[in-house]
Amino acid sequence: MPNSLTPIRMNDLRLVKGERALLDGVNLTIDHPGVTVIMGPNGAGKSLLLRCLHGLISPDRGRITLGPLTVSGSRSRQAMVFQQPVLLRRTALQNLAFAAPELAKKTPQRLFEALASVNLGDRADQPARMLSGGEQQRLALARALLSKPDLLLLDEATASLDPASVLLIESLVKAQSAQGTKVILVSHDQSQARRMADEIVFISNGRVAEQSPAEQFFSAPQTPVAQAYLAGEILF
Repeated sequence: MPNSLTPIRMNDLRLVKGERALLDGVNLTIDHPGVTVIMGPNGAGKSLLLRCLHGLISPDRGRITLGPLTVSGSRSRQAMVFQQPVLLRRTALQNLAFAAPELAKKTPQRLFEALASVNLGDRADQPARMLSGGEQQRLALARALLSKPDLLLLDEATASLDPASVLLIESLVKAQSAQGTKVILVSHDQSQARRMADEIVFISNGRVAEQSPAEQFFSAPQTPVAQAYLAGEILF
């Protein structure tokens, strides 16, 4: 189904720290309706690109549009889940209520359903910060999905989690994508990318080195840097 925040266009994005260009003239159009996975070596600029897209960082140069909207105009229709979940010092249920006060007031059952969807139905009254790492990340995802975002951004959201939490989060993300939400996921995990991705964007040294359907990328990467990355070579 059509998504009003696509195509996502990034034109000549540049982000500089000191004398180093962290993003160096990024030109990228994302119009694939499925899950786009951003891959690349450490320090390539993957997370920075996601933060620019979500409005957490302003590039020094360049322009981002999401359909007809700017980043600021689209923020209410986006949600982002980070590698380290950011949770309030409240119960699991209160974290959801804070993020969705109208739902908490009018249809509180939705909050309990959201907890149940991530296997936290019996943790509603437990302090969020007392949950395990996997449970905290599942809570963060439930909170993100409450707003029914048009764009869901995930930055290494399953790194270091237990396999059961990883598979549950992947299943929920795939289901959300099937309902029309555009998903952009940063991941170092090639196995996860093979499971999740419909499209791969490969970034190296602050630039887009390759963009292709996932099957094509993994079977026949076009650039030497992507070939080396998939072969497990250490890239700098």
